[in-house]
Amino acid sequence: MSESNFVDHLKIYARSGKGGRGSVHFRREKYVPKGGPDGGDGGDGGNVILRGNRNCWTLLHLKFERHILAGHGENGSGRLSKGKNGEDRIIELPLGTVVFDSETGEFVAEIEHHEQEIVILHGGRGGKGNNFFKSATNQAPKYAQPGEPYQERRITLQLKLLADAGLVGFPNAGKSTLLSTLSAARPKIADYPFTTLEPSLGIVDVRGVNSFVMADIPGIIEGASEGKGLGLRFLRHIERNSIFIFLVPSDSADVGKEYEILLGELVKYNPDLLGKRRILAISKSDMLDDELRSAMLKELPETLPHVFISSFSKEGTETLKDLIWRELNGTIVHDPEPIVRRPIDVRTFGPEDDCLYDDFSEDEEDVKL
Repeated sequence: MSESNFVDHLKIYARSGKGGRGSVHFRREKYVPKGGPDGGDGGDGGNVILRGNRNCWTLLHLKFERHILAGHGENGSGRLSKGKNGEDRIIELPLGTVVFDSETGEFVAEIEHHEQEIVILHGGRGGKGNNFFKSATNQAPKYAQPGEPYQERRITLQLKLLADAGLVGFPNAGKSTLLSTLSAARPKIADYPFTTLEPSLGIVDVRGVNSFVMADIPGIIEGASEGKGLGLRFLRHIERNSIFIFLVPSDSADVGKEYEILLGELVKYNPDLLGKRRILAISKSDMLDDELRSAMLKELPETLPHVFISSFSKEGTETLKDLIWRELNGTIVHDPEPIVRRPIDVRTFGPEDDCLYDDFSEDEEDVKL
């Protein structure tokens, strides 16, 4: 998926259908004098519905369709003919999409499950025809109801990727290389910073029995929470990860300090992320000897699980997958080789943050009618 094909933030205008008006009509047939009222009801307007679709990965299909309009209900007619209902408009959204009102910032809905449907705008009800109002004391009503008006609103769609494990690291730390090693994903890989300009997902196999979803989040730099580098644009995807894999290369000047900077940027963005479980993966470790590894361990927090890995030689990759699976599920499929690591800091998950972040790109302008 190229950079231009990943769309995770959109504003669109949505409008339901108005109801059709009822008919004022009287029966006129030969040999049927004073046939009475037979005006039919108007049809109902169409709804605007959000539907979860696990086969959608981005909001690209809505990028060039910024006006979502449901059908209007048709008017009623004689012979008790009811007007046709307006056509519903269904907006297919990837799982993990959060919807806000663009004008007030109010939370509207969240898509979490496949085929989940949420009506965000109801169509107007059709008006009653004059046949509805006839009675013993009013046998020839000459009036009918108009249909109810439509509803409209501008909404903001924010996609937050749903992944079990998220890779967090500075640019050029080897996140894309690790994802391509552990899964069938093929993100762009190059020897310069900010190679990854869009999140990538990969399904990681665990000993041929189970699997989990891993996300490669574009590189974070110091000050990202203040808008530096790629800023807040992709940090929202981290919120939905169950566990963070902090990837720090072994040739870093200070592994422990680099980890603290990365963690600090996440906490500045959303303090609730401090409650997520974390694993430190020290990459590019194939050239390290035991003495250097021991020296690095002294710089790390006491309660932080860690593992030395190499995407090139695949050293430690199986151990990393087992460790992630253990943290996600509390069990492992098959006992791996014993790993030397510090006790796990077991903490509960913090609540999700559903705030609206004002980080629209310049080309995302308000929809104008």
